[in-house]
Amino acid sequence: MFVTSSFQSHSLVLLHIISETDPEIPVYFINTGYHFPETIVHKNYVASLLGLKVIDLWSLTPKHLQKDPQGNLLFTFDPDYCCYLNKVQPVERLLAEYDIWINGVRGDQSKYRSSLAEFEPTADKAVRYHPMLKWTQEDVAEYIKKFNLPPHPLEKRGYKSIGCEPCTKAVNGDNQREGRWFGQNKTECGLNLVEMLKKKNG
Repeated sequence: MFVTSSFQSHSLVLLHIISETDPEIPVYFINTGYHFPETIVHKNYVASLLGLKVIDLWSLTPKHLQKDPQGNLLFTFDPDYCCYLNKVQPVERLLAEYDIWINGVRGDQSKYRSSLAEFEPTADKAVRYHPMLKWTQEDVAEYIKKFNLPPHPLEKRGYKSIGCEPCTKAVNGDNQREGRWFGQNKTECGLNLVEMLKKKNG
């Protein structure tokens, strides 16, 4: 089995549980090359603090091939394809290698995520397991406080959900994911969408 994590503050509950259960389970950090420097520092600190086996997962397509003829980077004109190359495709190759993909999505994060089941098939042999699906934002906050887990340093600057720097914005509302792809008709990177969940030929 393996875990994927963005190392946001709300990711720390699952990471702490993994560290207490079996710290040898590999934790893949999908390193898009566009993360905030603070995220990288936080990731390294949490990995050391919890004794986790963290592996950076990179895109198969180098950044110089993620541009249009004018030199514009992919995220500026096709964020869906940018997410595919930098987040989805790197994980796809793990689905044939592992049996269980432990994923920290919660149903209260969005209407789409609330429709997911605790166990979901993927496009390959791995089955997705969502142990945090029924947890609420309040449950997460209580757990973090109980175990004194370190917050992501960008939280105090108004970042509620932290992804790639070009596509993440600080917001004032209560919606944790409001600042992701702000102003665009996009709410998911693609890792949790049906294309990743459906079985081959299904």
